[in-house]
Amino acid sequence: MSNKQFVINAFNNREVERVPVGFWFHFVEGEEFNQGLQREEIIQKNIDGHRAFYEKFKPDFIKLMSDGFFQYPNDVLIKGGTTKELKQIKPLGKNHPWIEKQVQLVKSLTDIFGNDVASFYNIFSPATFLRIQLTNSNSKITISDYFKEDKVALKYALDVISEDIAILATRVIEEGKADGIYLSVQNIQDKDFTKKDYLDIIAPSEKNVLQAANKASENNILHICGYEGARNNLTIYKDYNAKVINWAVNIENVSLLEGKKIFGNRAVIGGFDNTANGILYRGSKEEIENFTEQLLKDVGTTGVILGADCTVPSDIDLKHLAWVREKAIKFSQKERGYYEKN
Repeated sequence: MSNKQFVINAFNNREVERVPVGFWFHFVEGEEFNQGLQREEIIQKNIDGHRAFYEKFKPDFIKLMSDGFFQYPNDVLIKGGTTKELKQIKPLGKNHPWIEKQVQLVKSLTDIFGNDVASFYNIFSPATFLRIQLTNSNSKITISDYFKEDKVALKYALDVISEDIAILATRVIEEGKADGIYLSVQNIQDKDFTKKDYLDIIAPSEKNVLQAANKASENNILHICGYEGARNNLTIYKDYNAKVINWAVNIENVSLLEGKKIFGNRAVIGGFDNTANGILYRGSKEEIENFTEQLLKDVGTTGVILGADCTVPSDIDLKHLAWVREKAIKFSQKERGYYEKN
């Protein structure tokens, strides 16, 4: 069985010989995250980073990083425009360089990995792209400000952005040959923004992206992001149509087993703290192995992919990731009696 099919089987809650393991990190830094359109060397740096990681670690599957393309290139959003301006924005269009270059990036990466390893391209939700733009602008406007001033304008802008992101999702799968997308979403970090508000204003744009991705591939990942300690109401996403769910187990304090219950027993990715303070980064071999075993004892070995809450530090020792995989192999084999059979 190919590595790709092995991972897809785990995604579909089929019994597999061992639990897959997946970790990822960034390959650029600082302002480079936003400059892929202007600087070809950043795209090449991203490609070279993926190649080196693949050759050194031979991961079970690859999350393709969108480093260089964090900034959705709409001038109104980049400058933090008014709600009146929000109502006037238009989609970039399916052939915009920001989309074209990402399709080319994904195709370059899948050409490196061949057909044996499943790959999933990182795509931010429309609201996350908007938040990134506002953070990078000189304006002090937030999504919550837009919400309080004009909900209709905010929803309109997110729906427009989603048109472009839906096209991007479709094209990186159909033309770039990714096996799916890794859609990153996050609650609005404002107590005045309720679950109902999210479902009414934010969710339609995110579901639009997932719908497009699902037409191109049935194997897509939903990442509920806990970046820098952001908290999320996971139940908001329980009816999002994604094959696999990844959330910040160690921030939300919701275990893999509990998450499986929330998400209707769908496959899950995670378990490890992704920060430089976590066991994965700082732990000894014994500590990492013991933690791996406990995770699998708690959640089982079906429909489970071991990973982290989010992106791990780029300077992590790859031996630490290998220890997780080695322990997962031994645990899976022991659980299913392969030692006794052989």
